[in-house]
Amino acid sequence: MPVGADMPQTCRIPASRPVTLRCLFVDFNSYFASVEQEDDPRLRGRPVGVVPVMAESTCCIAASIEAKAFGVSTGTPVYEAREKCPDIVLIQARPARYVEVHHQLMDAIGDCIPHDTPGSIDEVPCWLIGRERKRENAEAIARNIKRTFIDRGFEAIKCSIGIAPNQFLAKTASDMQKPDGLTVLEPSDLPHKLHDLKLRDFCGIGPSMERRLWRAGIHTVEQLCSATREHLRAAWGSVEGDRYWLQLRGHHLPRRESPRASVGHSHVLGPELRTYAGARSVLFKLLAKAAMRLRNEEFLAGGLAIRMRFVGMDKRFERDLSFAPLDDTPTFLKLLGHELEALERALASGRWNPRRHPPLSVSVTLVNLEPRGSVTADLIPERRRSQEMSAVLDQVNKRYGNNALYFGAMQNAVSQHAAPMRIAFGQIPETALEDEATDSTAHDLWLKRERQFKVMAETAHREARDKRKPQSRP
Repeated sequence: MPVGADMPQTCRIPASRPVTLRCLFVDFNSYFASVEQEDDPRLRGRPVGVVPVMAESTCCIAASIEAKAFGVSTGTPVYEAREKCPDIVLIQARPARYVEVHHQLMDAIGDCIPHDTPGSIDEVPCWLIGRERKRENAEAIARNIKRTFIDRGFEAIKCSIGIAPNQFLAKTASDMQKPDGLTVLEPSDLPHKLHDLKLRDFCGIGPSMERRLWRAGIHTVEQLCSATREHLRAAWGSVEGDRYWLQLRGHHLPRRESPRASVGHSHVLGPELRTYAGARSVLFKLLAKAAMRLRNEEFLAGGLAIRMRFVGMDKRFERDLSFAPLDDTPTFLKLLGHELEALERALASGRWNPRRHPPLSVSVTLVNLEPRGSVTADLIPERRRSQEMSAVLDQVNKRYGNNALYFGAMQNAVSQHAAPMRIAFGQIPETALEDEATDSTAHDLWLKRERQFKVMAETAHREARDKRKPQSRP
């Protein structure tokens, strides 16, 4: 029976038969911290934490191998990192430098074996063909990659490499031996070599998915591997369960292509911007940047989602707008300003006290995207002027640096260098769209993995608040 024959025609998943080896996956160890140690030899061998801003109220967004030995990891609050490791050195992140080194490392890998599009700034899959699929040849390629990094002067940057029948297993293998490891999973190793892992060690299984698996009676990786295809499909509640069943058995699945659904940015506010005026300014800057990306990718947006979280409050400010598809910055900013008037009224009436509950993070997302050519051009003169103004903004900022020319409402965020270039999970930023106009502090930009760091910071603040609460008396 062919693969997928027991599934409806619309849900069939084409898959290859397992081969000896197909994918070589390179995963850089503690990448951001390793780049800092590479650039400053005095940091080598010392615990290093990378932070978005130099403030005690923030969290580590990366930790060196030495810091991880003390229990410091991504998302650890700074105060907790100091408690666990008093000698930790905190460094403000430099995303522009991380992107620069990323391209140099990709060039080094490319001289050893052609690589695919990187899934993130610190990892990339490479596909084995022909005789490369023999174990000894694949291992030789992996060792050559590691040696090439050293030959090109990268002494502090290490990587772990996984080799397996598909990308899913190769990525899993790259995490099984760190740092500087090399792990091979052949079909004969499956599934018993996976049994010592935890469910959360697999890509795609987070806290909520883990709980769903528990409810389905799957508590260990051994149970996951022995589950039937139907059982996993029911646990996931979708065809993703079938994909997992196939991937665990070494099948190579075609990449799923999904159309872009949104364009957005988020930012965890530094202490100096945790006011209404600071949050408003950052929101304007984020939306202007998202609008520029929208035009660069030739989309129109038919909706806008606005979010603001506050310290010490579970309730957040939320607005979801729908409108005719558009792409010009002035109209977007006008819509944003109108929605923020509700916060201004709450502030004026005393219903919101920003000193007690200051804004912690903000985000804007343009949704309901449509290709620009699929919508009739706007005929309203005022809208045409806004579109022409946006085109001029894009030309100036691409040439002289992002925010070389900007709207006055963004002044506070621009002067504080807030929301600069960031490195989102699964995306390498385009320098022309993200780099700020050059000045004396342009290289001291902070970054975060989009959404991930925001959630980590919010969780850290919530936990700290709960610890400070006095316990109730009997």
